[in-house]
Amino acid sequence: MEPLDLAGVGIGPFNLSLAALGDGVAGLRCAFFEQRGEFRWHPGLLIEGATLQVPFLADLVTLADPASPWSFLRFLRERERLFPFYFAERFHIERAEYDAYCRWVSERVPGLCFGHQVDAVRWSAERGLFEVDFTRLEAPGEVSAPGRSYARNVVLGIGTAPHVPRALRPSAQDAAVPVYHSSEYLDRRAELLAAGHVTVIGSGQSGAEVFLDLLRSRPVGREQLTWLTRSPAFAPMEYSKLGLEHFTPDYTRYFHGLSEPVRDGLLPRQGQLHKAVDAGTLAAVHDELYRRTLELDRGAADRGGDGGAAGWPDVVLTPGVRVRTAVRGGGSRLELHLEHAERQERGVLTTDAVVLATGYAERPAEGLLAALEGYVRRDGSGRPLVDEEYRLVLDPAVGGSVFVQNAERHTHGVGAPDLGLAAHRSAVILNAVTGRESYPLPRRTAFTTFGLREGAATAADGGAGAAGRSATVSV
Repeated sequence: MEPLDLAGVGIGPFNLSLAALGDGVAGLRCAFFEQRGEFRWHPGLLIEGATLQVPFLADLVTLADPASPWSFLRFLRERERLFPFYFAERFHIERAEYDAYCRWVSERVPGLCFGHQVDAVRWSAERGLFEVDFTRLEAPGEVSAPGRSYARNVVLGIGTAPHVPRALRPSAQDAAVPVYHSSEYLDRRAELLAAGHVTVIGSGQSGAEVFLDLLRSRPVGREQLTWLTRSPAFAPMEYSKLGLEHFTPDYTRYFHGLSEPVRDGLLPRQGQLHKAVDAGTLAAVHDELYRRTLELDRGAADRGGDGGAAGWPDVVLTPGVRVRTAVRGGGSRLELHLEHAERQERGVLTTDAVVLATGYAERPAEGLLAALEGYVRRDGSGRPLVDEEYRLVLDPAVGGSVFVQNAERHTHGVGAPDLGLAAHRSAVILNAVTGRESYPLPRRTAFTTFGLREGAATAADGGAGAAGRSATVSV
C-alpha cells in the first residue's frame, strides 16, 4: 500500500474531528483505527436532558472551518431539524444529540476503520516510515486477521479510562458488590433504582447528573440517597465570559510557554474551570429537593398533622469527605469508612450501592509505543514532552511525527480535554502534517492577555489603544 500521510489510533471525538477536517485537505491520505465496532461517546452518561457544557459551535469542525460539510448545523439540515433547532434557541445541546451527530459523521467520513485494534507502532529507519500493526477484529467466533499499514505520521487519540480511587478498587472489582463507575450508569440504572440506599461519590458534572436523575426517580420521602465529595463544597463551575478564555488557543500558548514547575503548580488550582458543576444542574438539584419538602408538607397536612415543621427528603449531601476504606458488610451491603477533613471526624456509612463519579484518567500509551520508548523525550516527572503543535518530542533519528490528542494537559493546560478546542487542535496538527496553512488559524482568540510579553505583542499588532501600548511596554 502507498504510505499514509497520517495514521490515527482511536476514534473518539478528537480524532473524529481530525478525520473530518482532514477530509477537506486535497491529496491527504489518512486512516484511523478503532477497536470498537462503531462510534460510541460515553453511552452510560447519555442521561435524558443532560446537556454538553460547551455550545453547539464546539462541534467537530466549525471553529476551524465553518463551511465544512461535517458541521452540526449540516447534520441538522440533513435530519430536517434545522428550523426546529432555530426556534428552540438552544445554545447547549443534549449529550444524546451530540452523540448522534458524531455517529452521523463517523458513518460518512472516509478512512475510518472500526473493528481494527492497533497493537504496536514502530519506526522503520530503513523505510523512513512508521509501521502500524493492527488486528482486524471479526465477529465473535470468527478468526481475526493481522495487518500492517505504513505512515509518515501518527496521531494518538486513545482517550481516557474511568478512574476508580484506590480505596474502592477491591469493591469495584467484586462482582457481588454493586459498586459502579458513572460511565456505566445507564446500564445499571434499573438496578440502582431498585436498591435500598444509594451513595454517589464525586461532585463533578457527572456526579450531579447521576444524583439528580436518581433523586427524580425515587419515592418522595423514601429517597435513601447520599451524595459525598472530597471537595469543600458543591460548587458551580467557572462560567464567566472572561473565565472561559482559559479555553482559548491564546491561553494554551501561554501555558505551554511556562516552566514545568509553574505548570504543575497551576493545574491543581484550576479545578473550578473543569471539575465543578454547571450552575443550572445545581439549581435543578435544589429545586427538586425543595419541591419534595412541599410535597411532604402537603402529605402531612392531608393526614391531619399539627402544622409543624415541613418534612425533609431522606437525602444527605456532605462535602469535605473522603473514603478511607470500603469493606463488605452483610450480604451485598458495603461499609464506607469516611473522614471529614475540616472536623477531623471519622464515621461509617452503610449503603446498598455506590456510583463512583470520580472522573477519568489518560490511557497509558506505553504498551502501544513500547518500540518507540527509547526515542521519546521526557520532562522532569517522566512525562512525554509535547511541543506547541501537539507533537511528541522524539529523538532526531525518527523522521516522522507522533501527535497526541487529550494526552497533553501537563504541557497545554486545562483545555486539553475540552471539546471546544478540538477543531483548533485538529487544524494545528493538519497544518503541521501538510507543512502549509491548510486551515488558517486566528492570531488572537481572547481579550485577556496572559503575560506581559503577550500584552506587548498584542499592542505592537495594533490590538490596543495608545494608552494600552504605553502601559504594557513601560512595566
